[in-house]
Amino acid sequence: MKIDAHAHILPKTWPSLKDKYGYGGFIRLDHHKPGAARMMCDDGRFFREIQENCWDPAAILKDMDEHGVDAMVLCTVPVLFNYWAEPEHTLDWSMFLNDHLAEVQANYPGRFIGLGTLPMQNMDYAVQELERCKSIGLKGVEIGSHIEDKNLDDPFFYPFYEACERLEMPVFVHPWDMMGQEKMPKYFLPWLVGMPAETSLAICSMIFGGIFDKFPKLRVMFAHGGGSFPFTIGRVSHGWHCRPDLCDVNKIKDPRDYVGRFWVDGITHDIDALKFLIQTMGLDKIAYGTDYPFPLGDLEHGKFIEESDLPEETKSRLLNGTIVEFLQLESPAG
Repeated sequence: MKIDAHAHILPKTWPSLKDKYGYGGFIRLDHHKPGAARMMCDDGRFFREIQENCWDPAAILKDMDEHGVDAMVLCTVPVLFNYWAEPEHTLDWSMFLNDHLAEVQANYPGRFIGLGTLPMQNMDYAVQELERCKSIGLKGVEIGSHIEDKNLDDPFFYPFYEACERLEMPVFVHPWDMMGQEKMPKYFLPWLVGMPAETSLAICSMIFGGIFDKFPKLRVMFAHGGGSFPFTIGRVSHGWHCRPDLCDVNKIKDPRDYVGRFWVDGITHDIDALKFLIQTMGLDKIAYGTDYPFPLGDLEHGKFIEESDLPEETKSRLLNGTIVEFLQLESPAG
């Protein structure tokens, strides 16, 4: 059984958000040839080229079947979060995306598992839509590594965390809007350097902010193997010990003690890095994922895990056991 814990989908079409909401800055799709589309900013700037396996469930299933993937956890593409827009517009947009995810999940039972998106710039709207996500059958939600100028430790988000505990809705944190982009204009560095740093920012913010102490039932998974965090935990812990005046303002435990309180996906692209991740984070907190269908993802769908010398029980845990527990699925495929 293989369940991909981290994959993306978006609708094939949607109305012009600039026309609908009365201002610009949104992404639209330009289906310029069969099976392909350009993601365009509505001011005409090109963002990314995508293929039909970014919106067509049949195309996704073809890839899944070719690589022996039984089920896939789907969430939106972070550039579509639209946290910067007017809150009521992001709520409307989130409802549109979540209805699409719920429809895909319902149309292909056991194959797709949906994670909703929320208007995280407004807590009343975010909790409202979180509750609706639960009611329409989505298994959790995806949020960004930060929300505009707020990191995930901000008390602003406490009502959201409280609602996630109450509703038993897990949270998948995905890096986006990477820090320092203006200093990394070349070599794809925002994705190669900024993304791992963004995920570490999210983890450290939640640890040092005491979020895992305040909300002990909160279930959070961080993308891309936890970014740079697992490989800098020694430095993070040392900082807590040597500069408590700066690090321990919320009277938390040693940051190492929070390992095991959250989950990560296993996208490392390297078996030795994955072995280190297992040693550092614990096997029961790591779930195979791919970041499908984007080129930086694992488009061999866990081949490096399956062909490794890891014990078979370890492979099974990575490929399905952890995500079943994280999402509290009733059966291995949903």
